[in-house]
Amino acid sequence: MNPQVERAFVRMADVGHRYDPSPDAPMAVQDINLEIHRHEFVAVVGPSGCGKSTLLRMVSGLLVPSHGEVSVFGKPVDGPRDDVGIVFQKPTLLPWLNVRKNILFPLKHKYGRYSRADEKRAEELLAIADLEAFGDKMPDELSGGMQQRVGIVRALLLNPDILLMDEPFSALDAMTREQIGFDLLKIWDEQPKTVLFITHSISEAVLLADRVLVMSKRPGTVLDLIDVDLERPRTAETINHPRFGQLADRIRKHIYEPEAVV
Repeated sequence: MNPQVERAFVRMADVGHRYDPSPDAPMAVQDINLEIHRHEFVAVVGPSGCGKSTLLRMVSGLLVPSHGEVSVFGKPVDGPRDDVGIVFQKPTLLPWLNVRKNILFPLKHKYGRYSRADEKRAEELLAIADLEAFGDKMPDELSGGMQQRVGIVRALLLNPDILLMDEPFSALDAMTREQIGFDLLKIWDEQPKTVLFITHSISEAVLLADRVLVMSKRPGTVLDLIDVDLERPRTAETINHPRFGQLADRIRKHIYEPEAVV
């Protein structure tokens, strides 16, 4: 963990949510308590349907918790915020715009224009993501991994303090997924953000995160919050480190053999 200030940037206090407003309806998540600090990378793993994306939607302001409070910078979240960027499972690039214009589109959509300074920042981010040679390419000329990197750059253009990522690599093949994980680490190192990262991949969580929140099956609650005490920068050698395997096994037991975890 690498917080640079003590106060939490994101806090979830006794948070629960049910999609059906009836008090007898089952909870999707319950009793969630979590603090995420500045420039900390927190990954969330758990069984399918345990409410991982529900947590992200509550932090983003797209969903209001049924119980408890979600706060960002000490203020309750009551709607979408400009200082929170979101990367979804698919980059949803506009097929009629080139890469550069796709990246600038949120500014165009929100303000009706973008400035030379915005164009310069877009070029800088493209360079960080190793996409500087592809600004004039159309989305269908890019690989899936490159399209996802464009989606990440687009989310970073407004320089959000918090980046929410909802299984952003799930549609990629295993080799591309691993490579784009290293790409994300490079981007995060050069453009530090507070990250909440949802994933089904245990190894991906350990490779990327400062801490891993492990959720139970539905109704989702916190089974464990694990410090990933592996040195940064993370490399391919990190995956072969004995500690990497130990941390992955600890998470795996929570999910597949909860009765064996003491």
